[in-house]
Amino acid sequence: MRVTDDIIYVGVNDHEIEADLFEGQYEVPLGMAYNSYLIKDEKIAVMDSVDGDFEEEWLENVKNALGGATPEYLVVQHMEPDHSANITAFMNKYKDAKVVASTNAFKMMKNFYGEDYEDRRIVVGEGDTLSLGKHELTFITAPMVHWPEVIMTYDKTDKVLFSADAFGKFGANDVEDPEGWACEARRYYFGIVGKYGVQVQNVLKKAANLDIQIICPLHGPVLDDNLSYYLETYDTWSSYNVETKGVFIAYTSVYGNTKQAVEELAKVLEDKGCPRVEYADLAREDMFESIEDAFRHDTLILATTTYNGDIFPFMRTFITHLIERGYKNRTIGFVENGSWAPTAARVMKSMLEESKDINFVENKVTITSALNDETRAQIDKMADEIMKNY
Repeated sequence: MRVTDDIIYVGVNDHEIEADLFEGQYEVPLGMAYNSYLIKDEKIAVMDSVDGDFEEEWLENVKNALGGATPEYLVVQHMEPDHSANITAFMNKYKDAKVVASTNAFKMMKNFYGEDYEDRRIVVGEGDTLSLGKHELTFITAPMVHWPEVIMTYDKTDKVLFSADAFGKFGANDVEDPEGWACEARRYYFGIVGKYGVQVQNVLKKAANLDIQIICPLHGPVLDDNLSYYLETYDTWSSYNVETKGVFIAYTSVYGNTKQAVEELAKVLEDKGCPRVEYADLAREDMFESIEDAFRHDTLILATTTYNGDIFPFMRTFITHLIERGYKNRTIGFVENGSWAPTAARVMKSMLEESKDINFVENKVTITSALNDETRAQIDKMADEIMKNY
């Protein structure tokens, strides 16, 4: 696939991982793409490699794109093994090539692969350039987006930003995502990059000074139209602002009574005109889908049982994930269930009290085993309070 007349896609699609987990924790039912690109010019640069399981396929893709020519450079923007695992294979095959990367990347290269190519390397940092002939590459440091060694690369000739993991998404490129770009890009962002909003904001400020017509990420499709949408969406995500007005309810339920309360709360909110209501069972649905929904909506309701004097383990894990990713600028309410000593709301609130700019819903719902008229009245009061925001 040609990205431009001179830039050729040489990446691979991974469908084997659909039966496993990406990075050991993310479900990827549509597979995964590991993107790599080749820039043809007087001097040829290959942008990143791919996962180690696809060494032969990737090298064949590179060979075909070269058309008998020889590459001068391998640019390593990010050292996670799904992008760097074939550095050694490439450098062994193309003996005269040089590897271009940041200082931190070369340190990691030594750690991962036992070689830092001291006699075949070019160290680059912020604002450094590399001329390929017609194409001039400018390097942009992007520390902690989402590792410390990351660089991005701007080709001012074709106005292409090679964005490393930024603007990436789950899913292979040879299947159509029925939900479009945003859903799996959001799950990818908040699962993997979400903690580093400040750092993403810093890079977006640099990108604002560039004339970008195409974004080439290391995962997901090449983005070549309506770029303002992708840039604005990333700005919303990385500034922890609200993307969608509405309520997301995350719950766990042992015997179904807490689930019943969640379903009733959702219906009451809908009947009162809430613009959007979604809910998910943290024990039975994809945890990271729930994380993305928590960041997407302006209001989050947490509903769980008291468990060993604490809260149900899936709920504790979920809240921990939110805290680790800097969850803020949201309204949060609590539904608790306990047959003799309900304490879940107190525990959940204490976990979140250090989060920034959180508005806690004053009216909580306390269930003692099963719903009754009193708890239904509490649900109605909670819904009335929430609806004041809409």
